[in-house]
Amino acid sequence: MKTDRLYALTLYLLNHGKTPASELAERFEVSIRTIQRDIDTLCQAGIPIYAVTGINGGYDISDTFKINNHLVSKEEFSYIATALQGLKTVTNSRLADEILEKIIAISNSYDTAMVLDFSVLREGDEKLLQALQSAAINRHTVKFSYTNNKGETKLRHVEPVTVMYKWYSWYMLAYDKDKEDYRTYKLVRMENISVTEETFTRSHISGKDILDKYDNLYTNKTLPTKVILHCYNHAIHRIKEYLNGKITKIYENGSALVEAWVIEDEQWWVGVIMSQGKDAEVLEPEHIKSKIIDSAKDLLYLYKKL
Repeated sequence: MKTDRLYALTLYLLNHGKTPASELAERFEVSIRTIQRDIDTLCQAGIPIYAVTGINGGYDISDTFKINNHLVSKEEFSYIATALQGLKTVTNSRLADEILEKIIAISNSYDTAMVLDFSVLREGDEKLLQALQSAAINRHTVKFSYTNNKGETKLRHVEPVTVMYKWYSWYMLAYDKDKEDYRTYKLVRMENISVTEETFTRSHISGKDILDKYDNLYTNKTLPTKVILHCYNHAIHRIKEYLNGKITKIYENGSALVEAWVIEDEQWWVGVIMSQGKDAEVLEPEHIKSKIIDSAKDLLYLYKKL
């Protein structure tokens, strides 16, 4: 544990330069005296750390000290750092932050030339993602109550394999002990979640391999449906943005045919289309058009306008 802290302390000083002992103590959750002992240990090991006195003083590391970075190119370091920064915005993971410090120290640069801010992808408590990921890594089962898209709620006991972001939502891919098969569970539909001390009863291949092998079987055989819409005005760009739509034809009056793909069992895309009002008309398939019409009728009935 101390060895890890010494390494992390060296990297932090490389990346951030002069830092007060009090700030280092807070960063590494130890006392100032422990930081002082760590600095002494690093100096004895030949790491050129020195103290800067005065009101703005602290510990710094010599500009001549570098960490070997010959294994990876500068561009490759940039891709790794960009991915880690994106991961941090989602999970706010301390571990991701520590790994990023190592990458920046080795590459000797903060400039990644790209910023991935996925903070909008957080669903509720970001600690849930960390807890489920930790359960998968440490091979601990998870219990929770789950409500499916039909409104049915059942208790689940699973062996988590991975968490993933797909189709605009977070899911957990897990081995369901009762169904004896792999399933995906939407995080927002999970409640009363607890990570148990019970360990896995079987070995699992990687989440990516499972997804490749089952090829949509794990999502209850749900495949996306192509929807063709005739859009006007701002609806053209909104369908492109919210449903990842693709313009296939533009008419002289400025309207356009837009192609989008939706998961029929989900409901959010219905709201996206209906929110465009008369500026977005579903042309096909017919059963999707009927779904929009029925939803509109239900809404009118709710407000007693029909």
